[in-house]
Amino acid sequence: MYDANQSGYDQGRYNDRPAFRRLERQNGIFGGVCGGLGAFFGITPWLFRIIFLILALPGGLPGILPYLILWLVIPKRRG
Repeated sequence: MYDANQSGYDQGRYNDRPAFRRLERQNGIFGGVCGGLGAFFGITPWLFRIIFLILALPGGLPGILPYLILWLVIPKRRG
């Protein structure tokens, strides 16, 4: 007879997984993209804002185009 307790199967190890994270626009100054990225990756949104600003300095397109694409693709936070 199969006994899960004797097989070495740890029933609690799958409950230790982190909760499912969803990428959503939130905490936005302009569109919420940097706030959503910061919440998803667990870091401050200001880091993403600085990155997009630096990318936008040499003509704008390298920073603005990815931001606009992410703004269209990432869903808005509910509630």
